[in-house]
Amino acid sequence: MRWPDFWLPSDGQQAAKTLREAWERAATERVEVACGGGRGRTGTALACLAVLDGVPADEVVGFVRRHYDKHAVETPWQRRYVQRFAVSAIP
Repeated sequence: MRWPDFWLPSDGQQAAKTLREAWERAATERVEVACGGGRGRTGTALACLAVLDGVPADEVVGFVRRHYDKHAVETPWQRRYVQRFAVSAIP
């Protein structure tokens, strides 16, 4: 998906669809999430996947930083994206 470094996905709806598909496929397949630096975009995507998996939205950035990389989800707008994703992704 098109996702500029340090920013947000260019198409939020497509990103949500792709992240949900990755989460669903992870139940039976190996799924890889990666970006150039491995922190901001990757951390943001992992946080969104963790939300889908049940990690509470108010804890998810800390969860990813503890279990993946202490610098994950680098920017304030990436943190806000995760919070908005949590609201919109969970029925």
